[in-house]
Amino acid sequence: MIKDYDGVIVCASKYFSPQEIRTIYQQGYRDFGENRVQLMKEKMDTLKDLDIHWHFIGHLQSNKVADIINDIEYLHTLDRLSVAKAISKHANHKIKCFIQMNLTEEPQKSGVYLDKLPQFLLEIKKYDKIELVGFMTIGMDDDMIKTESVFKQLYQLSIEYNLPLLSMGMTHDYNLAIKHHATHIRIGRKFYELLT
Repeated sequence: MIKDYDGVIVCASKYFSPQEIRTIYQQGYRDFGENRVQLMKEKMDTLKDLDIHWHFIGHLQSNKVADIINDIEYLHTLDRLSVAKAISKHANHKIKCFIQMNLTEEPQKSGVYLDKLPQFLLEIKKYDKIELVGFMTIGMDDDMIKTESVFKQLYQLSIEYNLPLLSMGMTHDYNLAIKHHATHIRIGRKFYELLT
């Protein structure tokens, strides 16, 4: 199914060395996602000769925003106003951002809770360097029924708020994400396996 997917496949490149990223790039893939600022900076520097679309897909601390914000195509994990404030301070252009939603309501996960979303959207309007493009979420480990439910819910939010891009689905649940209209899926360890 992934071979026929016409959305964006983001290679979660934290699992791959710069040389492996170069090999994947040579196969025609351009979108790579990192979840740690320092490692992302190192890979960006090593691979600066390539036209890579970098996505930040991890928890971003406000004090790290300045380090990468002008070098990424998308931030998938906007979930706090402090990060939005830091982006507006340090960005030299509008940054495309997904709002990360915590629809499973797991305290160990980042993301905006559903009942806080209207206020968050109201507050985010204050920050002129934020371009909201869609929503992101992470399913529940080992519970595909709950995962499918939150993917379905995220799609409904995209319609309700007219934010069409959906970043959801990883190696173990991308099929459910595609079923529920994911525009961006994040594939890690099994990237080669799933694309052959």
